[in-house]
Amino acid sequence: MQQGFKLTTTSRMKLVTALLLTALTLLLVSGAAPAGVVLERAGAQEEVSGGAVEAPADEIPGEVPEPPETGAVSWAIMDENSGEFLVGQEPDEQLPIGSVTKIMAALVVMQEGTSLDEEVPISGEAESYVGGVFSNVGLIAEERVTVRDLLVASLVASGTEAVYALAEHVGGGSVEQFVGMMNEEASRLGLENTNFDTPAGLDTEDNYSSARDLAILSREVLQEPLLAEIVDTPEATISTQGRQIEITNTNQLLNTYPPATGIKTGTTPEAGANLAASAESNDESFIAIVIGAEDSDQRFLAAESLLEYAFERYERRPLVNQDEVYGEAPLPYRPNEAVQLAATGEVAGLVDADSDVERRVTTLEELPPSASAGDELGEVELLVNGRRVGESPLVAQEGYEEASLWQKTRSTVGGLLESVQGAISGLTSGE
Repeated sequence: MQQGFKLTTTSRMKLVTALLLTALTLLLVSGAAPAGVVLERAGAQEEVSGGAVEAPADEIPGEVPEPPETGAVSWAIMDENSGEFLVGQEPDEQLPIGSVTKIMAALVVMQEGTSLDEEVPISGEAESYVGGVFSNVGLIAEERVTVRDLLVASLVASGTEAVYALAEHVGGGSVEQFVGMMNEEASRLGLENTNFDTPAGLDTEDNYSSARDLAILSREVLQEPLLAEIVDTPEATISTQGRQIEITNTNQLLNTYPPATGIKTGTTPEAGANLAASAESNDESFIAIVIGAEDSDQRFLAAESLLEYAFERYERRPLVNQDEVYGEAPLPYRPNEAVQLAATGEVAGLVDADSDVERRVTTLEELPPSASAGDELGEVELLVNGRRVGESPLVAQEGYEEASLWQKTRSTVGGLLESVQGAISGLTSGE
């Protein structure tokens, strides 16, 4: 019985040897590797060059400074350029925000494509918000004001009657319908801790947001050129059919902090003093949100200290450099030779001394038989703190020629011999 098994094993070894000789004969006749061998070689190449490989990360010198004391209930800092949330205190807490709400009303007006030159009549309901309780610009019923001027009045002077006039106009006569549009936009932007109940942010249980959500919303507002211009306006003049009204921005940072570019104050008895602020310096732009400051002056001091903190802590620097080599790939049929891969462009990222910088290199699963210098063969992806920042194609730094018949034969035979050796080892280990 044992002898029979040995004979069977010997027969299998002879069969394997015969198959090997047949394969070699076909190779020498056709000058190509058998299909099974090509698949095996391609699979090995995919494992080596088709997967993601981490390139060395940068060591960023320095220490991360502690955030300033703001005295606010909640705050957040965002990189305006990328939209990356950077740091905050209780950034997801749902809190009343007062008139900062009006930036969402303005955004909805812009996105609805309303004509900026269209005149809007001031209704009696809108006029009812003129008085000592609500911030306003003194518009009265039956005055007509353009959509553009109502946006200015809402964002610069925080005119409550102006934003109600816009809500009625864009909401088809219904403030409630307009507020629904504001909440739809909040959902589209992914504002998970935000709900609007009035277009002006009056104190109700159902009108709230968070510092993180307001940073996202503020960035969206700043991407609308007209709104970005308005929130950066210290003083303005609006017109009705019979008079002109001079107004001043409620955001004092525009007068006291030179880098400031916006955005909107918000103050109510329940919400306290709030501010969405932005600033730009040396090609860097940040957004700072302050919710629940001790008083009006404190919110401006808090926002300025947060913006200065961002400018001090973070730096945008090239993390992928053009023409720098970030990987290599083995040449077809030449596992001991490789082509070096260089980036075609620069990719910059915002970092601090605590940032985790990762470069993820991927190459084609199977390189072409030959390539010229500059041919795209892969990609380097830049991640900062696990967040994708950008990418650059990787190209061959030098060209290479197709493998010779001898190189293909040697590579293929080597692969076949390894396969046969493995098969024989498997058979003999079963005896």
